[in-house]
Amino acid sequence: VAQTWYGSNRDKLDQLMRAQGVCSATYNASKKPLAVFDWDNTVVKNDVGDATFFYMLAHDQFLQPPSKNWRFTSRYITGDAVSALDTACGSAAAAGAPLPTSTNMACAKELLSVYVDGKTTGGKAAFAGWDYRRMEPSYAWLAQLLAGYSKAQVQSFATLAKTENLANAIDAKQTVGGTQVTAWVRVYEPIKDLIRKLQQNGFDVWVVSASPQPIVEVWATEVGIAADHVVGIRNVESGGKYGYDLQGCGDVPAGTNDGSGNATGNSLITYIDGKRCWINKAIFGDSTAAAMMRSADLSKRPVFAAGDSDTDVTFLQDATGLKLVINRNKKELMCNAYGNAGGTWIVNPMFIQPRPQQTTPYPCSTSACKDASGASVACRDENGALIADQADTVF
Repeated sequence: VAQTWYGSNRDKLDQLMRAQGVCSATYNASKKPLAVFDWDNTVVKNDVGDATFFYMLAHDQFLQPPSKNWRFTSRYITGDAVSALDTACGSAAAAGAPLPTSTNMACAKELLSVYVDGKTTGGKAAFAGWDYRRMEPSYAWLAQLLAGYSKAQVQSFATLAKTENLANAIDAKQTVGGTQVTAWVRVYEPIKDLIRKLQQNGFDVWVVSASPQPIVEVWATEVGIAADHVVGIRNVESGGKYGYDLQGCGDVPAGTNDGSGNATGNSLITYIDGKRCWINKAIFGDSTAAAMMRSADLSKRPVFAAGDSDTDVTFLQDATGLKLVINRNKKELMCNAYGNAGGTWIVNPMFIQPRPQQTTPYPCSTSACKDASGASVACRDENGALIADQADTVF
């Protein structure tokens, strides 16, 4: 099936490149315009973090935590999840040893349920108490479960998962932990072409993803983006191996966790407001608390941003030029995109298996967005204005 741009979207992107790229009279090669892409479901169809999690589960790659204490793996993990993981996995392997999840279905199912559903197999919440604008504990948990491995080891798993997922047929499924899950990923060819054209036109092109850093690095080579232009979830490293703690950004310090319920940091990842923070820190070099805030200096913001999900809304709002949204019917992002506050938002259906039109308007004026506590609230645009309800028109 041909992957094609919708309407005049590509023309608008070309206009941006002409206006801001090497052909512009004001182009400055020492201050290249910044283009930032989300990764999963923006550059590729499906999720490379999921692909790696499923691969590691199928191949006995997750390690039993130190002292068999699952509290080390997340500051937000609940007592119910700790009990469920203890029961399912506690006797399966020694501390630090690989869990036999290819054969021990109870352990595999519990890990899968906590990661995919954020719940135990018994239906209890697996995580509690996080800031919904800064963290998604199950996304963070994949990075944290890489603890005990070196970057090279993680990238070997990610590469094997990538090879399988690119080779498998579209809609391929696999069974892990007794559950059918997705087993394929595809690069969006129009996005790959756009990235190449942006680079040729003198843009500095980065990926900012809520998948783990070493995994996204492996995949980014598929579209010509080097590892030093990838920002994913970053673990604290020690002795050449990843630990359970996460690097800090803005007002959040590098993490600590004693496994007894005492933790600092570990409360922010490259997710919603955390994506802005990490763009400001990793790309623009701001290691202060102010990295959490939108920069007043327009030259220290992306010119172009692309995303598909509510996790991308903050850094898309920050972009000074065009904001490209891949339509997956994610309410907060679509409210912003269709609200089109500055006239700079463009919407494109997914290039593979686009969704049908959402038949009811997005409830932007009442409940389409979430606040830090996870409560449903009205949506506001990048200028702080209330967004009216929006119909789904690009599908």
